[in-house]
Amino acid sequence: MRMTNEAFAERLGISPRTITRWHASPEMTHRIEVQQILDLAYERAGEAVHRRFALLTRPPEPRMEAQALRVAIAVVLRGDDILLVCRRGDGALRWQFPAGMVKPGAAPESVAVQETHGETGVHCTIRKPLGERVHPVTGVVASYYLADHLAGEASNRDPLENVDVAWVPRAALTRFIPQDQIYPPILDALEVAA
Repeated sequence: MRMTNEAFAERLGISPRTITRWHASPEMTHRIEVQQILDLAYERAGEAVHRRFALLTRPPEPRMEAQALRVAIAVVLRGDDILLVCRRGDGALRWQFPAGMVKPGAAPESVAVQETHGETGVHCTIRKPLGERVHPVTGVVASYYLADHLAGEASNRDPLENVDVAWVPRAALTRFIPQDQIYPPILDALEVAA
């Protein structure tokens, strides 16, 4: 009713301390006499008070489940070469595998393929998933996929995000990305694919 505790207590004919206790313990169950007083006050209130009260008492709308920030990463092979992009970020340049953010409802495999093409012009197909982890540097959930080159020459199609794109010989990979920063299942898959 947008009244002070004192004014509301006077309207109901009760002590202001009672109103203060109600505020301190909103989950309390009132005695029948007190509930009757509150019901009568509500019935006499205007339509605007009824609308505000209805808004306060309706159940909360179901909450959507939050999704962790996720990226899909493609480890694209063409013969003995691996596709890398040189990413801008935090004032430093880093070589990494093509990757993209996975929006809610999107399939990570599709994102990996689409982002690879969008960043590099290379068409690829997923051979198999390599697993996922919380990335130790970025803290996002990273899903990794081994992919095969289908068509297209590598070129930098996203100059705002990347400085360069290159096919790197498998044997030279750790000169571009330190071995301790490469997700171990990637190294295992590259050994098998050799």
